[in-house]
Amino acid sequence: MSTNPPSQALPSLLGTKPEEVAAVVTSLGEPAFRAKQIVEWTFKKRATGIEAMSSLSKPLRQALAEKFVTRSMTLSNVAGSEDTTRKILLKLHDGRYVETVLIPASPALYSERSDRLTLCVSSQVGCAYDCKFCASGLAGFTRNLTAGEIVEQIVQAEAYAADRVDNLVFMGMGEPLANFSNLVKAIEILNAEWGIGIGARHMTVSTSGLAPQIKKLADVPLQIRLAISLHGASDEVRSQIMPVNKKHNIAELFEALQYWRTKHKQRITLEYILIEGVNDMLEQARLLAKRARSIDARVNLIPYNTVEGLPWVRPSEAQCIAFRDTLAAGGVTATLRLEKGHDIAAACGQLRLKQETEEGIIESPIPEKRITIGAGAA
Repeated sequence: MSTNPPSQALPSLLGTKPEEVAAVVTSLGEPAFRAKQIVEWTFKKRATGIEAMSSLSKPLRQALAEKFVTRSMTLSNVAGSEDTTRKILLKLHDGRYVETVLIPASPALYSERSDRLTLCVSSQVGCAYDCKFCASGLAGFTRNLTAGEIVEQIVQAEAYAADRVDNLVFMGMGEPLANFSNLVKAIEILNAEWGIGIGARHMTVSTSGLAPQIKKLADVPLQIRLAISLHGASDEVRSQIMPVNKKHNIAELFEALQYWRTKHKQRITLEYILIEGVNDMLEQARLLAKRARSIDARVNLIPYNTVEGLPWVRPSEAQCIAFRDTLAAGGVTATLRLEKGHDIAAACGQLRLKQETEEGIIESPIPEKRITIGAGAA
């Protein structure tokens, strides 16, 4: 496994606010209106290089090029599915990779309407939280993404799709709330009229349950949505597959969610991946219904997406439906998502693991097995 430290990179203009740009412009002895021009070139005109900012003088462009970049990642690979879901693999400046997933128009998952194009965004390279069903953490945690790298995923995806992203879900690689400051800065840039311009209500942050950070995020004055990767209705079951529950148990988590509800009008979504023989028992469904009612949450059920090298099994469709119907009988709004992208290794992190293993950046975390991508290896 490579132990070389990440190379240093210039800050990205995509992760820089107007006041930060203005400070640099002033330090260069340029008039203040130049900052507005730079911001417009970055976010509205989507300049792919500083040299393209033709309304700026050549000396200013040269000076900016010594301080900033407009892009810090390149599109490496795209895996597509029959329903036109696309998983995009992006290479970072230090040679590592992250994934982002384009999901086409479908019944709304996290908001009140159906969106034309949803993007699932990563917040870290790898993950330290070791959820037992997830591919993102198989090779451990490498580093946080910068605000610019988070924002650039949207810019790269829109350029690839030649279409505008309507809806963002921060539930790609990594734990968003473990990268709190970069996450919040990225959300502010993504929401701002001068920035990407996506409404706060069309952004959902998904967390494995970092209760203190949920409260901090609740105090951010934007009406973003919250999804919780719950996956177990009791501490006994949840702790088996989500180590974070040993630090922030269900009681602490739901106390934080009650605080969230005092600050936000939008309903919380409880994510629940159904794993055969682990958390798909109907007694878990009845307990989950009780917990969801306590915070007026909706539940999003997702049959397990197979990850090579992990022992978990997808329940039968009949069992998934029975689980959903038990929630409905308990007075809870529940959707059963027979997810898009099941044929493209849609479980977060698999495409990145394959690429980094083949390049020798990491050793395969799956002993004596090659990480494969293809039908049935989702």
